[in-house]
Amino acid sequence: MTVPRTPAEVLAESRRRDSRTKRQRVLAVVEQLLSQGDPVTFAAVARIAGVSNWLVYADGVREHIEKARAQQASRPARDRQSGGTASTASLRTDLELSRTEIRALREERDKLRAALQRSLGQQLDQVTTKDLVARIDELTSHNHVLSTQLQQVQQENVRLQQRLQETEDDLAAARTSLRRMIRDESRSRTVDSTEPHPL
Repeated sequence: MTVPRTPAEVLAESRRRDSRTKRQRVLAVVEQLLSQGDPVTFAAVARIAGVSNWLVYADGVREHIEKARAQQASRPARDRQSGGTASTASLRTDLELSRTEIRALREERDKLRAALQRSLGQQLDQVTTKDLVARIDELTSHNHVLSTQLQQVQQENVRLQQRLQETEDDLAAARTSLRRMIRDESRSRTVDSTEPHPL
């Protein structure tokens, strides 16, 4: 005889099933970005998979994204060894994606902070001091995780800006060298044209 499930059990099962579906969709997007050679970022994966930023940082998902990002980060070294370098447009795209990710993280942090303040205000009279302390510890820990992730994204942003500056410097140096070569060639032709021709 089957024991009927309570509404809470049905809801919990539905949430677990929805979570599994979303996680599978996120992992598929990561593989898709890797195979296409597109930059793998937390913001891009969340946007393409149609999930919240919170999910892409969750345990069991974050590790896959970080592994894909590390895999892509090792490619520039191989490109340099084989003579290839990242284009200015590619670096600008990476930089813009990092900025978008930073903005999304800040918005998520602000929303979470506001939601937590409202929730704490509503529950303050209903919980014991022990429960409240445990909840505050949990929220503090989560806030620390978000702050660490934000710091990592900011460091990545700085690194991309440095790479972009180096690429622009290289491009400016190449243009200067090309102009000098054109000028020298022009002078050489002018000298040749002014020399008397043998009769």
